[in-house]
Amino acid sequence: MGDDIDARYEVPRTAEFIRARAYTRVALQFPDEMLRDAAAVAQALRRELGGGGVKLFVMADTAYNSCCVDEVGASHIDAQCVVHYGHACMSPTSNLPAFFVFGKTPLDTDACARSLLECSRESDKRILVFYGLEYAHALDDLKAVVAELYKSHSRSVEVQYADVLCSVMSPSSAAEVEHGQSDGSTHSDDLSIQSDVATFVNNCCNVEGSTRKYSLGGLTWSTSIDDNMEDYLLYWIGQDNSAFANIVLTFNKCDIVRYDTVANQPSRDVSHLMKILRRRYYLVEKAKDANIVGILVGTLGVAGYLHIIEQMKDLIKAAGKKSYTLVMGRPNSAKLANFPECEVFVYVSCAQTALLDSKDFLAPVITPFEAVLAFSRGREWTGEYLLDFKDLITTDKPEISSTTEEARFSFIKGGYVEDNCLEDNEEQPETSLALAEVTEKALSIKNQNNDAVLYQGGAKSAIDYLKARSYRGLTGEYEGPAPDSVLTGRTGRAAGYNNEKKEITQ
Repeated sequence: MGDDIDARYEVPRTAEFIRARAYTRVALQFPDEMLRDAAAVAQALRRELGGGGVKLFVMADTAYNSCCVDEVGASHIDAQCVVHYGHACMSPTSNLPAFFVFGKTPLDTDACARSLLECSRESDKRILVFYGLEYAHALDDLKAVVAELYKSHSRSVEVQYADVLCSVMSPSSAAEVEHGQSDGSTHSDDLSIQSDVATFVNNCCNVEGSTRKYSLGGLTWSTSIDDNMEDYLLYWIGQDNSAFANIVLTFNKCDIVRYDTVANQPSRDVSHLMKILRRRYYLVEKAKDANIVGILVGTLGVAGYLHIIEQMKDLIKAAGKKSYTLVMGRPNSAKLANFPECEVFVYVSCAQTALLDSKDFLAPVITPFEAVLAFSRGREWTGEYLLDFKDLITTDKPEISSTTEEARFSFIKGGYVEDNCLEDNEEQPETSLALAEVTEKALSIKNQNNDAVLYQGGAKSAIDYLKARSYRGLTGEYEGPAPDSVLTGRTGRAAGYNNEKKEITQ
């Protein structure tokens, strides 16, 4: 059992990482499906470290998503680094270094290689192999089996494999990368390799000389500058999960084959993901008609999240709309129902959790990329789709929409509509009584058409929505008769108050 834990959770390599950097407080982050092994892994890691004053803390039930490094939870114990186990989105961290252990899910390399050979016979395109990070350990074995199989069938190998971006991530601009071997071993100098990870994580595609370098979901690969991604057949090894959806939606014009590692057979059916893409376009059109927008903070650790929130605020304001920032942990329909005035929500999170299914919600939830499409006047969707908000970060301020712009056609309402004027949504001076003054002024004006505000999206701010409601919560204004003077209440227990006992004795 101990040897199995050491191999699956890469205990020796993790201990070497901790010793090399002299960390004394280390957080071990486990997803729910691996939590049963947490105690055994922590015990094996302590044994491998041999004491040394290193304190290990097991983290579970993350504040947001288990695929992201939980820097908030780690900060509660003053951890110096986080060891992240299981599936990871590989989003860059903000403050803490992270060491990733992806796990080692078994893969039938022979069956997978035969499937690759069959795909190359059916298609004249070159094959680009992607995979879930939990299968990265089997990549070298798969390459050897594929090369031998192609050689026995007298075919030239036209298969390209994506590489794992890194297994060590630093919040600094010059991130550290460790290239582990398939058997879990590593060279002594691997822990100090410097790589341009910042370039990878900030852009999905970069051009360097005659090469295009791509990075997505923790995988990196290169193509010739003369080649497009549509020239390749994308071959995914793994389950139909959020990482696969990220690949399909980002490269939605490519031919894609998914190799099911459980059934050991390929599948070309990605129609369910294409339906998601069409629904996202519908949500973009619906967001264009919204006046009040809620910005949901879905991460507190991914680098750049504060920048994209401010960028979304500027974008929404430039479009003549009102925005409110909401921090509530993992969003659900019950939480969002507390904000009925918001007609659409923009969800700022990592790429693999950005597609929040909002069918059960009162208002649609869109991604920052979809918000750019919805709130940028005159911008059309070309089919391009981005899930990683870091690809949207820019220092340019959005242009303020002109109040003289002509009306636009709304596909949801079936007619021409005029967006709100910017002057109506000007921010009030930020003073301690500003909100109270604006609310009092708004409530003093009687709204003659409350139904239009509450049910037809006529409110231009949360205050407009509040003044249209019949119940506005507890207020200090009391219009009824003066209350009675203060009286002394009953004393004693509910089973028998003091006055009741006296009445019985009498």
